[in-house]
Amino acid sequence: MASKVEEFMIKPENVSPTNDSSKWPLLLKNYDKLNVRCGHYTPIPFGTSPLKRDLKNYIATGIINLDKPSNPSSHEVVAWIKRILRVDKTGHSGTLDPKVTGCLIVCIDRATRLVKSQQGAGKEYVCVARLHNELPDEKQMAKTLENLTGALFQRPPLISAVKRQLRVRTIYDSKLIEFDNKRNLAVFWASCEAGTYMRTLCVHLGMLLGVGGHMQELRRVRSGALSENDNLVTLHDVLDAQWVYDNTRDESYLRRIIQPLETLLLGYKRIVVKDSAVNSVCYGAKLMMPGLLRYEDGIELFDEVVLITTKGEGIAIAIAQMSTVDIASCDHGVVAKVKRCIMERDSYPRKWGLGPVASKKKQLKKEGKLDKYGRTNENTPDFWKSGYKSFDPAESSTTPIISEVKSEPNTKTEDIEMKTVPAVTAEPVVETPAVSKPVFQEDSPLNSSTAAEFSKKVKKEVKEKKEKKEKKDKKEKKDKKEKKDKKDKKSKKRKSEEEDGEKKKKKKKE
Repeated sequence: MASKVEEFMIKPENVSPTNDSSKWPLLLKNYDKLNVRCGHYTPIPFGTSPLKRDLKNYIATGIINLDKPSNPSSHEVVAWIKRILRVDKTGHSGTLDPKVTGCLIVCIDRATRLVKSQQGAGKEYVCVARLHNELPDEKQMAKTLENLTGALFQRPPLISAVKRQLRVRTIYDSKLIEFDNKRNLAVFWASCEAGTYMRTLCVHLGMLLGVGGHMQELRRVRSGALSENDNLVTLHDVLDAQWVYDNTRDESYLRRIIQPLETLLLGYKRIVVKDSAVNSVCYGAKLMMPGLLRYEDGIELFDEVVLITTKGEGIAIAIAQMSTVDIASCDHGVVAKVKRCIMERDSYPRKWGLGPVASKKKQLKKEGKLDKYGRTNENTPDFWKSGYKSFDPAESSTTPIISEVKSEPNTKTEDIEMKTVPAVTAEPVVETPAVSKPVFQEDSPLNSSTAAEFSKKVKKEVKEKKEKKEKKDKKEKKDKKEKKDKKDKKSKKRKSEEEDGEKKKKKKKE
């Protein structure tokens, strides 16, 4: 009998089931390797995995790694995509000159919140430089290119959209791909800081070699988080995908060319937030320790991190207020402050104000024992006054307590109006532990003279505000006019310089 029972028993083992998350998508990759702060939380049936969003939300929170064609400007290309996809907003990760091709990250609608982070990220280029003469030694080219790394002084080219100021830009790395001394052509790859002018780098290269040089052709092979190997698409692909969806209702092509915005966040350290804390963070709250579920190794103080949901959605880019070591050892405190919120508010339900203290506060408000702002009044019970500590400055400030004025035959209208007078003008002062503020009391004499003084003061303040506003408007108009005049002068000067240059060229030809 015992042997039969043993057949149906599950024997205890030391082996735990393995869950391989190395192939999970986007921000959930290697999820099981994250440090666990708390294993218990209540999942909420809201939100979806980034790849399983419905098409409207998928496009509205999507990015396109576009292969920009030669000739149109970056702004034109982005405007065309906006028109093709029929969306409200589009933005790009950093301007490319009209003749330059390559990676241009186009962010759609909600994803435009990540544009700033991508504009400041590093870039990689493949450049063709033309030298003005043959070099005596071909090895000289590779050596000179190697010297042009690190922090370099650069001034934008003559024809550029920015002010021609001297600036410092860093070239992280460069590599000579090919050099043809007979044709005076060099092809090289460079990894650099955002805002580096490759045209200027080619001129400096020619100057150092002593033969002169200029940029012949340029292609961007990486912009921020995405390179040309990461699902690069053309404008024709975007147009065709939209046409296929409009005519056949097949959304697979659109889903193939558009990637979720989470693709741009793969380089950040991850912090997983409980579902109940997601909406609070969307409204700008700091992430506190109770809302933390998992966190990654290697987080340092004031690092930029990404806050994600348990489904792998990006909530916000935040500044870490604790390192990985602090998070592991502390049981309370602020984990991270929101820098840029990505997720739409109320995507998850509101879960604040449901605790015992908040519930009691709501009840007291309902019963009239607290005012509508949660501040104490004459009906507030003693246990609340002594036991409750408010962190809201609106609640902690003292409020005017004004006795009701009963209408009597001899009561003047001015006296009745004084019920709404703010506490600032009253003479009696009540001391509070934090700040001493003038407060109305039941015995304070409210006569017509104080009312007249108050009305004069209010009129004076209104007049002063109006005058300040008028002065500000005048100043703004003047500044705008000056800027416009400067712009016109610059454009005229540039045109005249161009005309002079053309005339000189014609004379040389003659």
